[in-house]
Amino acid sequence: MTQVQNDEAGITLPDATSATEEPVIHSDLEIMRHSAAHVMAHAIKNLWPDARFGIGPTVEGGFYYDIDITQKLTPADLPRIEEEMRKIIKADEPFTKREHTIDEALAMFRASGQKFKVELIGDLRDQKGARTVTTYQEGAFTDLCRGPHVDKAGRIKAFKLLSVAGAYWRGSEKNPQLQRIYGTAFFSKEELDKHLKMLDEAMKRDHRRLGRELDLYSTHEEAGPGLIYWHPKGARIRAVIEDFWRKAHYAGGYDLLYTPHMGRDILWKTSGHLDFYSENMYSPMNVDERKYFIKPMNCPFHIMIYKTGKRSYRELPLRWAELGTVYRYERSGVLHGLLRVRGFTQDDAHIFCTPAQMESEIREVLRFSLKIWKAFGFGDIKAYLATRPAKSVAGSDDMWNAAIDSLKKAIEAENLKHEIDPGGGAFYGPKIDLKVRDALGREWQMTTIQFDFNLPERFDMTFVDQDGKEKRPFMIHRALLGSLERFFGVLIEHYGGAFPVWLAPVQARLIPISDSHSGYCKEFLAKLKAAGLRAEVDTRNETMGFKTRDAQTSKIPFSLVAGDRETAAGSFAVRKYGEKESRVMPMDGIIAMLRELDEAPHRALV
Repeated sequence: MTQVQNDEAGITLPDATSATEEPVIHSDLEIMRHSAAHVMAHAIKNLWPDARFGIGPTVEGGFYYDIDITQKLTPADLPRIEEEMRKIIKADEPFTKREHTIDEALAMFRASGQKFKVELIGDLRDQKGARTVTTYQEGAFTDLCRGPHVDKAGRIKAFKLLSVAGAYWRGSEKNPQLQRIYGTAFFSKEELDKHLKMLDEAMKRDHRRLGRELDLYSTHEEAGPGLIYWHPKGARIRAVIEDFWRKAHYAGGYDLLYTPHMGRDILWKTSGHLDFYSENMYSPMNVDERKYFIKPMNCPFHIMIYKTGKRSYRELPLRWAELGTVYRYERSGVLHGLLRVRGFTQDDAHIFCTPAQMESEIREVLRFSLKIWKAFGFGDIKAYLATRPAKSVAGSDDMWNAAIDSLKKAIEAENLKHEIDPGGGAFYGPKIDLKVRDALGREWQMTTIQFDFNLPERFDMTFVDQDGKEKRPFMIHRALLGSLERFFGVLIEHYGGAFPVWLAPVQARLIPISDSHSGYCKEFLAKLKAAGLRAEVDTRNETMGFKTRDAQTSKIPFSLVAGDRETAAGSFAVRKYGEKESRVMPMDGIIAMLRELDEAPHRALV
């Protein structure tokens, strides 16, 4: 079962495909990269004849292959594998597809000692009812694969192996740990070089690296993996984000909620989580001979508040939002800094409305989401509309059609770039996912606006309509930033740690040239703080060169230097981060400039 952490909307049924199966390949570039993964496996087999192979799919930006060999690979081994790949590509052998019965394939891969392939073939037979499988042979190497591939190995023109990592077979810690080699390939050296340059920049912006360097957050394996410790500077940014979020939601007509961190088992049975999501939930606690579960979602708690009284159409819509901390079991192999964690705070909202209000509410929530994203500096946004799946669903045909139509109209009203994901909706309703592009052009899935026809039925939610009859409200889940942890990771990488003034934990650092200027700097520090600005004075016994370099390394938006001339004139030499030159400004001018920059996103809410 898979669940995107920022997709807040209730229940997820098991996917039709396993995470260990190769994805369907669509583009010419994916075909070529998939072929490069095959060639890489061939090269590894040449170098380590006893190698056993897991899967080798394409992924966004490249490919990987999971292998089992006795030697512990390091980045130093990658050039050797690349050289062997070049020999194979130069030989330019064709890729030949063959079809085998299940029994033939099992015999073939058992004979070659490929136990992981044998397991995959057995699963295809037992779970999918397959009668045949396909292999691809290139030169002396044959691999289990549904393809497609390029016609000849020589079609692979520009490739690079990138890294080595560990990965449990089929994502479970109970299985053997394999070695995963990541690589990429392009149609030209120019494209490859451009991509490698982007990867180098991405490495410099890696939120895990910058989190350490800027002292923003930490994780502690010994205290529990996947749990985030927010340091003072990171916590200050979080407080700014939360304050802005709350102000924006109140201005947008939302009310804020606070709900418990755990609930009795009956709540999760009613919601369906114990049936469909239990493997991502933590073990229950026994309290007063009843089982309590720590919450993986906030939605059932909001529904409980809804059900505290009889609701009238006159009360609707209800827009309820919460910064609710939830806990989900993520396998240790997929934990990744701030981006994949086990405890996180979702910026959650639920909208309860009448069918007549549905279209206008969807438009409003989409408009609201776009406004917030632009305030945080993300302007390149694309919508993905996931429609009704083929499997059985909750809700009537009319409900699905009306919901999909309202989502389409909202996208069109905002003139958003968009794609349709046919059949990609959950069983409980269609949705819009918003993906944003960061400063490096990478796409991140963030906001989800999700209809839910399931939970109102499960919890018997009603409202009294104009005709005096009880009816089901429409329920819309909305996770805007996704989670504060993941959003913070994306934000760090988008800005490379050089946050705009309104988000920066320290907006200005005051640097006295000598001890005699420290008092002057401290007096101005008090004025800055009185104006609601975040600043500090560097009184360390270090050289001016060290202090100014450190302010730049710390990515502080403004350095304010004071010596004899500035003290006499009531001014500072102001240097902006990333610039070499400074300009002299009076105290009042500095305060006005910083306040203007600090308040700009808040003014956008009006």
